[in-house]
Formats: sequence, C-alpha cells, structure tokens
Amino acid sequence: MQISSEKVEFGNTNYSVVLYEDFDGLAFELEKIQKVSKFIIITEKKVAKLYLDSVLLELKKINTPVEVILIKGKEKNKHIDRLKSVYNQLIELNADRKSVILALGGGVVGDFSGFVAATFLRGVRFVQIPTTLLACVDSSVGGKVAVNADKGKNMIGAFHQPELVFAALHSLETLEDKEWKCGLAEVLKHSLLMGGSLFEVMKTSSFQDVHNKSMLRVFIAESVKFKTTIVAEDEKETGKRAILNLGHTLGHAIESLTNYKKYSHGECVAMGLVFALILSKGKANFSDESFSEVLRIMQNLKLPTQDKSLSPKKLVEHMLHDKKTSERQIKFILLNEVGSATWGNIVSEEEIISAIKTQNSL
Repeated sequence: MQISSEKVEFGNTNYSVVLYEDFDGLAFELEKIQKVSKFIIITEKKVAKLYLDSVLLELKKINTPVEVILIKGKEKNKHIDRLKSVYNQLIELNADRKSVILALGGGVVGDFSGFVAATFLRGVRFVQIPTTLLACVDSSVGGKVAVNADKGKNMIGAFHQPELVFAALHSLETLEDKEWKCGLAEVLKHSLLMGGSLFEVMKTSSFQDVHNKSMLRVFIAESVKFKTTIVAEDEKETGKRAILNLGHTLGHAIESLTNYKKYSHGECVAMGLVFALILSKGKANFSDESFSEVLRIMQNLKLPTQDKSLSPKKLVEHMLHDKKTSERQIKFILLNEVGSATWGNIVSEEEIISAIKTQNSL
C-alpha cells in the first residue's frame, strides 16, 4: 500500500519519490519506466540476504530480464577502486543503454550504484530503492552520486537523477540503532533548515519514535517534501541547495580522519551540526536558547555531540580537502535562526579551531 508520493520536477526531470508499506507495488511503479531491456540490481550481501528474494519475487510480475550484482557494503567500500569490477560485470551481463540499474540498499549502495549508472556507457537509467532511514530521507533523493578517493569523501561524483525512488517502510524494521541514529541526524538537519512543523515534531521526539510507524512516516514524508523542493530549485548546487550540507563539512572531516570506522555518517553529521551552530552563534546571531534546544533534542535522539579525542588541527587539514573548499578558504552553512540558513560563509582556520575547542568543552 502506498503511503506517500512526492514529485521532483524541473527542466526535463520528472520522477516520483514514493513510500510504500512493503515491496508490493514495486513492479507497478517500475512498469511506468519505458523501453527497458533488463533490470540489473546492485546490492550488498547483508541487504541481499534480507530483501533480495522479496524484490525478485515482485519483479517476476514484469516480463523483463533481471540480473544481480553483489558489492561490499560500508563507506570504506564506496571507493573508486571498486568500480572496475562492477563495470566488467555489467559488460559480461551485456548491459546496454536500455538497461536500468536498481540500487537496493543504503546510502553507500545508492551513491555507488548511481555513479556507476552515471558513467557506464556515458549514462544509463537507474532507480533508488533505499533500505535505511538515511537513504530514505536524504541520499536517495536529488541525484547526487559519488565515490570516495583516498584523500576525501565523495570527491569523484556526478549529478544523475534517478527514474524513481521507491522506499518500503518494511525494509527499515531490521535496522540497528546506529543506522537509526544515522537517519535521525539528517531528519534533524532538515528540521533545522526548514523550521516549522518538522522542527516542532523534533522537539517532542525521542529515539524510540523511530519504531512508531506513524511518526516514522512524518520524518520521511516531511524530509522528502523539503528536499525535493530544494532540488527542484537548484539541481547543480550553484546556490540554495548548498544549505543541505549543514553539518557536513566537519562531519566529512571526522569520517575521513577516523577512516570511516568509528562513526556512521549520520553520527558525524550530528557532531557537525553542533559545530555549525557554535559557529552560527558567533557569526550569525543564532540564539543561546535555540542552541540549548537543539542539544536537548539531540540528547533525546541519542545523537553524539562531540569527540574530544580528535585533533582540531587534523580536522582542519581534512576540511581543506572538502570539495566546497577553494584556495584554502573553508566555507560553511550557518543558521541565523531555525528555518533561516546562509551558505558560502568563509570561516578562518583559527575560528574553526576555536569552535571545535568550544564544542569539546560542552
């Protein structure tokens, strides 16, 4: 049963982001894609074990060949070195320009598969089938696809919009606490950017609410609605779409400094949000009252706020490799208040180190 549906529309781009109770309905949605020679599912072993049979059973309703490529999960495997094997498998499967890649998994699978789709045969169509809260509310929507290099996250990427985003609420039931936190950090980020009803919901939310289906629907539907609006306004991130990077500059630095092993992406973003709000208090008049409110929300959502063990200077070094940095000028998203963000704010290395030290003293 379909729960919600949002449209992403701009220029020649027009696709749906749909939320269903389970995978029943996937075939119905995929049949709307015209002239498909075959579907090629790219997924990782853990997800395959849980959901591949259900997806394959659903796809039997469509008279189209289906192939499967298994990749390794986890952020460290979303690496440029992993591409060669997948490209060769696509060639061996006789994939052509009418083939459609189905990215079944979390953000790592979605980003990696989307980049494969953007570059194989100079671009083939693909569908996002997210199976984590993070992927549902953020990475599956908007067409940003990428792989990592040794020196930085998402440094090799493209804008390649999917044909469809299909999320099944059922697939979230097996998530571990770490993955729930990962998604909740992005929902919190969206609430800070949009303000209004979603932020009011976050004020009264707790970590246990992710197991409340009605609340989970609100988290996903409101986040998707917000992000689709931003993407439609600025696909290539030349302006307002940059605000979606709130918390990500420090977050990515923490991820790369800890070799993607210590924290989930969302946990790093959570710490990045605290850092961004500390900067916002000093440079954009974000209020102490609102800052305290956000810290309280994060405590209720069981999100981390700091890691005192990380060297501020080393974090700055990793920020200098961020793709938003130019001529050693590190730029940040700041909030004037909840619901009002500015982008392209240049912050000095001294200010960054000072803010990290303030964060570590909380």
